[in-house]
Amino acid sequence: MPSIRKLLVANRGEIALRIMRTCREMGIQTVAIYSEADRHALHVRYADEAVCVGPAPSSESYLKADTIIEVCRRLGVDAIHPGYGFLSENARFAQLVREAGLIFVGPSPESIEVMGSKLAAKAAVSTYNIPMVPGTPSAISDRAEAKVISAQIGYPILIKASAGGGGKGMRIVEREEDFDEQMDRAVSEAISAFGDGSVFIEKYVTSPRHIEIQVLGDQHGNIIHLFERECSVQRRHQKVVEEAPSAVLTPEIRAEMGRCAVDVARACGYYGAGTVEFIVDDQLNFYFLEMNTRLQVEHPVTEQITGVDLVKQMIYIAEGKELAIKQEDLEIKGHAVEVRVYAEDPTNNFLPDVGTLQTYVRPQGNGVRVDDGFEQDMEIPIYYDPMIAKLITYGNDRTEAIQKMIRAIDEYQITGVQTTLPFCRYVMGHSAFTSGNFDTHFVNRYFTPDVLKPAPDAAEAQLAAVLAAQLFANRKPAATNGTAVTEAKESRWKANRR
Repeated sequence: MPSIRKLLVANRGEIALRIMRTCREMGIQTVAIYSEADRHALHVRYADEAVCVGPAPSSESYLKADTIIEVCRRLGVDAIHPGYGFLSENARFAQLVREAGLIFVGPSPESIEVMGSKLAAKAAVSTYNIPMVPGTPSAISDRAEAKVISAQIGYPILIKASAGGGGKGMRIVEREEDFDEQMDRAVSEAISAFGDGSVFIEKYVTSPRHIEIQVLGDQHGNIIHLFERECSVQRRHQKVVEEAPSAVLTPEIRAEMGRCAVDVARACGYYGAGTVEFIVDDQLNFYFLEMNTRLQVEHPVTEQITGVDLVKQMIYIAEGKELAIKQEDLEIKGHAVEVRVYAEDPTNNFLPDVGTLQTYVRPQGNGVRVDDGFEQDMEIPIYYDPMIAKLITYGNDRTEAIQKMIRAIDEYQITGVQTTLPFCRYVMGHSAFTSGNFDTHFVNRYFTPDVLKPAPDAAEAQLAAVLAAQLFANRKPAATNGTAVTEAKESRWKANRR
């Protein structure tokens, strides 16, 4: 079996730093790549070696596959870990790594290719007993036929890009008369985001919850699942709060979703860490959505409740080792919650608010974990995803994990940029979240910028009332006769003439 001695992390930020720390624990040397904008980044300082691969735009640095592989050749690198984002789900990159004789710490190019297309993924799992949302079996080629199918499914329906995710190329159509307009928008967004305008139709599930299953597979055909993550609190179809386990799944549904997730992985010969995503309706019926063929941003909550280091397991699997963990060895212990700390302004439609971290002090304490790649006085670059950190709390149960999160958010000190922390604090205290009775419409249903405005302090409000009353009592009496009013007007007129 190959042994990894030196690993290049083809990523940046907190995930690059996390991978490097795990490698150091395993005695593996690390190489960082960085753009000119990340010259002083923490992952660059932490790595054993670091190489600049180009200017700030990711297309000229972090996405330059040939340049990255050339760095590996020059520095005697054995393996590449892609992290998430950038080239992590790029089948061509995985193939180039293989052809260069390097180890790709992730799934095979073939698995990435199949699961990279939502339609191909559905076709691959169709022979297994996995529930799927009703919709078109392939990309839409005939718009008239698509309208007929939509009518049969029943509105509302969802038009989705086949090649991507993150809410891009996705449109909800409530009525048939809106179909053409929303179709044009979905195709345009898909071409812009992915270079592929292929879209398909699904029944739109009302009151949906987004629940995903973590899987691990080795290169010997062994596949296990590590239970679920609830990821339903989202803005612009992108996650911002995650937790494990879900507050609503029964043990029976959890086991069935786990079985389906393992079968999805088996359908494409999957190995490495991956995530199978499901949509769950208000009756807890679940449907397969897609598979993410990489490590997920929210993986820490799974690590917290299972005690399994997913990054370490990925490296073992890439080296060809069999999984030492059996399904029966796993159990859920406690509860974990994660909030994504973005440099975004929740009061301005969550628009990015990048700048310099004038103050940056992490919360600490038992059951508090911060995965980040920044420190005080560092700048949040405008070129990349504006995530500053992931804040994770762990407790014996859900209530304890939420209370620890509230305390941790209150202790997190960040100035210089607006962040999503106030929004996440609002979520933690909202009755819909604490009760577990929420879905992906949480933001639209409950959040307005006004809820983040500080309530007046009771003492300050009382003092303001006293001052107002005193001013009212001491005011001069207004003129009450015509002569006085006329004299006042003449006086002002003369003053203006001077």
